Amino acid sequence: MKIKKGDQVEVIAGKDRGKRGTVSRVLPAENKVIVEGANMGKRHKKAKTGGEKGERIELAMPIHVSNVMLIDPETGKPSRVGYRMNGTEKVRVSKKSGKDLN
Repeated sequence: MKIKKGDQVEVIAGKDRGKRGTVSRVLPAENKVIVEGANMGKRHKKAKTGGEKGERIELAMPIHVSNVMLIDPETGKPSRVGYRMNGTEKVRVSKKSGKDLN
């Protein structure tokens, strides 16, 4: 997966198209990422004890990785990601500017 935790991304499809945020979690088995502030959904929490009340909590829900693009730190625009060998290690590279992303 070319997107990692902590990357700045922009949502390119869906109801939150155009929103930018940081990847807080990556789910590689499902090919999904969770972006802070995008694709918000509500979950209902049940009251545990007699005096406590139930509530609705807003959470960021997973988005398919194909619906987000990495933000190129140099240009500030969405960019595709590729890989290049730098000596003996594999490095992520922005296709737009050609600069390393790591």
